[in-house]
Amino acid sequence: MERVVDIALSPGEAVRPDVVREEAASEAGLALDQVLGCRVLRRSIDARKKTPLVRLRVELSTSHPLEDAPPAPPELPDVSKAPVVAIVGCGPAGLFAALRCIRHGLRPVVLERGKDVRARRRDLAAINREHLVDPDSNYCFGEGGAGTYSDGKLYT
Repeated sequence: MERVVDIALSPGEAVRPDVVREEAASEAGLALDQVLGCRVLRRSIDARKKTPLVRLRVELSTSHPLEDAPPAPPELPDVSKAPVVAIVGCGPAGLFAALRCIRHGLRPVVLERGKDVRARRRDLAAINREHLVDPDSNYCFGEGGAGTYSDGKLYT
């Protein structure tokens, strides 16, 4: 029998397979010795509160072992000599549009008027501390788009 459960652990606990297995079994209402297989299906970081959590979706099996194989990297075509497509914005929509172009054999060029995340962080600090707004690097413009500094919930 397979069961899928969602658990939340501290970052230190989330990297320990024994703790993940124990917590997932407890959440599923299973004794630890009943669990023959345990595999993490999804991992996300929830940093919305002061203490960050790692949220895990875990598959448990009581009938057979589960292999925890890493996902295979996507196979993408070589687009170095393909027609160029301009994409405006390096937010989630722009990045996914670029990936979609590559999958369709086009070479995306992503244009972003804002700065990279590290430089943008300094500009956001200037907004909050000194009320100085850089029109090209702020909460709306820059690598990652407006969502980079929204609620702290990051998915991996």
